[in-house]
Amino acid sequence: MKFYLSSFKFGNEIDKLKLMMPENNKIGYIPNAIDAIKGDKELLLKHYDEQISQLNDLGFVAELLDLKDYFNKEEELRIKLKGLGAVWVQGGNTFVLRQAMKLSGFDILFNEIKKRDDFLYGGYSAGICVLSKSLKALHIVDKPNEFPYSEIKETLWDGLGFFNEIILPHYNSDHPESKDIDKTITYCTENNELFLALRDGEVIIIE
Repeated sequence: MKFYLSSFKFGNEIDKLKLMMPENNKIGYIPNAIDAIKGDKELLLKHYDEQISQLNDLGFVAELLDLKDYFNKEEELRIKLKGLGAVWVQGGNTFVLRQAMKLSGFDILFNEIKKRDDFLYGGYSAGICVLSKSLKALHIVDKPNEFPYSEIKETLWDGLGFFNEIILPHYNSDHPESKDIDKTITYCTENNELFLALRDGEVIIIE
């Protein structure tokens, strides 16, 4: 699997992202990190459409991949992912995203698709934080006790485990969460937790 991991939105390596596009350019846009946000449904759908449109503008063939549609349907999600060449996981609350990944079986399937040379995992903010081994340090910047799904009422502290370090986006950036990221870095330092901080615009690329 290839990885394009941005601190915020698409970052400053868009030309590189285009070069990393798999031959199968079908990409699933995963929005579940914002599932706890309560607001106008029409505005939410508009946001989905905007994200999908931006991916299409980059040359992908994008579609909504709402993990809620696959809760307790792991095999259906496995089949869906086999037909895609990439996913784009948007930011929001990492703990909520982690819940959706567990309930849909994405966390298990991740260990399967990461073996594929022809698959791209892209995303930003929560979409990259969730790749960390532990999410504990994120309790400062994200709300660990948001439970939008009835099936889960306890915080999941483990991430997908691709990185031993905790990934911390929005460091030293013009972003409302930057101050909390500074506090999170202090927490990690005091508790001897490994971390990797990214400024907005910066991207981790793994090929």
